[in-house]
Amino acid sequence: MRVSTLMMYQQTMGGITQSQSLWLDYGEQMSTGLRVRSPSDDPIAASQAVVLSQAQAQNDQFTTARTFAQQRISQEESSLGQVTSAIQSAQEKIVYAGNGTLSDDDRASLAADLQGLRDQIYNLANGQDGNGRYIFGGYSSDKAPFSASGEYTGGASNVEQQVDSARTMVVGHAGSVVFDAISGNVVKEPDGSASETNLFHMLDSAIAALKVPVAGDSAAQATASAAIDKTNRGLRNALNNVLTVRAEAGSQLKELDALNAQGGDRDLSQARQMSALVNVDWNSTISNYYMQEAALKASYKAFSDMQGMSLFQLNK
Repeated sequence: MRVSTLMMYQQTMGGITQSQSLWLDYGEQMSTGLRVRSPSDDPIAASQAVVLSQAQAQNDQFTTARTFAQQRISQEESSLGQVTSAIQSAQEKIVYAGNGTLSDDDRASLAADLQGLRDQIYNLANGQDGNGRYIFGGYSSDKAPFSASGEYTGGASNVEQQVDSARTMVVGHAGSVVFDAISGNVVKEPDGSASETNLFHMLDSAIAALKVPVAGDSAAQATASAAIDKTNRGLRNALNNVLTVRAEAGSQLKELDALNAQGGDRDLSQARQMSALVNVDWNSTISNYYMQEAALKASYKAFSDMQGMSLFQLNK
């Protein structure tokens, strides 16, 4: 088979072009740190990287959701802690109010103290977060959830947030769940009547009873004593309910810490997988770069030597 000068020239130039292309490609990999810069570089790795990037984006979204959940639950838990202290203070006042030897002035002073505690709890029930949303408003967080009389007018449902692929939790309790409900271990009314559930109504009843003068009036004393006793039972139920909700909030904060740790591990694992798919193997890439550079120089040398052969000289 005869090999023409043109064929030899084309083959040599083709080798040079291919070597130069590979050398430049390794150089670009080194400059960008990426082995896969377009789907054509490695179609399988590129498709896997797309799926993995979607998983990373979802993990980032859940991380943001958990940050929001932690902030909201922490604010609620802080408010519930203050409500707990206020109820306990009210219980102390109510127990003292049950002392039958108090004067009407003493009773009026206790009524003023209870009114202050009632106002404190009312302000907490209508408390707002840093964005102006009402903490206990449920999904109607744009308006105060409790009226002056203590009636709940907020959203009927708790606010829920998906915080992981398979976990949705309550991040905001509706005010009715906290201030107008009773939970387990209920202290029942002696006569079997329904227990009062509204914390504000309980306090209002006691305050009203303490404002009524009872000195020298046994019937009035009995009526006031019954109202005080009922409020005492109601406050025990209200405290138990608030502590139950608060315990749930604390448990959720602990769970969010665990989910954040899992999310961090997942993020690290995904980052490693992505690196293995698209990033360069520096040892291999640097070695190939210099090997290809040597091959390119050899091709240049071969082409230069070929030009000096007699066949080329005769064709001049």
